[in-house]
Amino acid sequence: MRRAARRAARVRRLGAVKILVIGSGAREHAIVHRLAQESDSHELHAAPGNPGIGELAQLHRLEATDGVAVAALAQQLAVDLVVVGPEAPLVAGVADAVRMVGIPAFGPSAAAAALEGSKAFAKDVMASASVPTAMAHVCTRVDEVAAAVDAFGPPYVIKDDGLAAGKGVVVTSDRLEALEHARTCLANPEGAGQVVVEEFLDGPEISLFCVSDGTDVVALAPAQDFKRALDGDAGPNTGGMGAYSPLPWAPESLTADVLDRVARPTIAEMAHRGTPFAGVLYVGLALTSRGLRVIEFNARFGDPETQVVLSRLASPLSTLLRAAATGALADLPRLRWSEDAAVTVVVASHGYPGAVRSGEPITGTEDANALEGVHVLHAGTAVSDDGALVSSGGRVLSVVATGGSLAEARARAYRGVDAIGLPGSHHRTDIAARVAEEA
Repeated sequence: MRRAARRAARVRRLGAVKILVIGSGAREHAIVHRLAQESDSHELHAAPGNPGIGELAQLHRLEATDGVAVAALAQQLAVDLVVVGPEAPLVAGVADAVRMVGIPAFGPSAAAAALEGSKAFAKDVMASASVPTAMAHVCTRVDEVAAAVDAFGPPYVIKDDGLAAGKGVVVTSDRLEALEHARTCLANPEGAGQVVVEEFLDGPEISLFCVSDGTDVVALAPAQDFKRALDGDAGPNTGGMGAYSPLPWAPESLTADVLDRVARPTIAEMAHRGTPFAGVLYVGLALTSRGLRVIEFNARFGDPETQVVLSRLASPLSTLLRAAATGALADLPRLRWSEDAAVTVVVASHGYPGAVRSGEPITGTEDANALEGVHVLHAGTAVSDDGALVSSGGRVLSVVATGGSLAEARARAYRGVDAIGLPGSHHRTDIAARVAEEA
């Protein structure tokens, strides 16, 4: 905190650009870390943040989904830009509240964030925009789900229609497991009351972030994440256990194809509906035997892909975010990227993605940060009453490393993981292993 305060005092004297980042996860730490790296002229604030973010930005206590409180804080600080990180505040209309007080916000409106808030809505938009995606049925009863899974056949894909922190999807060849997941989603009193049953998409998956100002679209570097909890893509779905970038096996035309066939048509359709989308359109893709297909849309940067994508971004992130928030993407210079590769490995609490243990002591983060090419991003961390760093969530840390090759970045990332102590924790040991061996 003292370091952040000294930084804030210094940049105020320089006529700082003030940025407020909303959120408390590794995604928000990655954003703050990148902003802090690129210039001493940024005055960085975060709400509510986490202990790692607090080393780089001044923290402010508030509820991230409270738009009135966020807007009031932005006014009090006289910030130039508010960056809304997580999906829940976006769906709750936090970006709308900030814009209402005349401050630029990076992140879509609540109406536009429905692209993530409702998978059924996203499917409707994709259909209207002729975006290639999986065939799907929206179901409100278990008997409808049963008919849909029987029509598609295994593997069965069942998606909770609403927000589920990346854990609302079940892909299984067990029909009873598929129906039970649907039954649980439909019975959730806080849920959307419907599920989406999709055909299974074969082929490798890719994440591509497309930044839009409501009219123009700029694509970032593609990444691949690892959703399953255990090595070999076994175990339950999670919010993500690791990621890497670049993708040497991806077609050279991938980014252009996604812009032409997915991102631009979707942005145009949203504008046509009177709900322009300004922020990050996260496009989750499958390169299937029948060609490119969209798996899902998110309305924000993905976690853990953000950790590796921003590690490779050579252009100023602040310039990109402000251009998107102020309708100026058309004037943005072409983005520049490092030739280095980046790999991130998530260290998770005991029991994740189920019930987790909190309050466990965390050691070794400074040792990991001291390693060449390595930095540690906080997610589920807190400071105990006696000043110790402890776990406070499921995904606790993201260990990120860069290197001249994927193999080097991967080796560095796992050296960082090995330096960290967290009782009962687990992590995947195969993040980027196959592609690093083949590259």
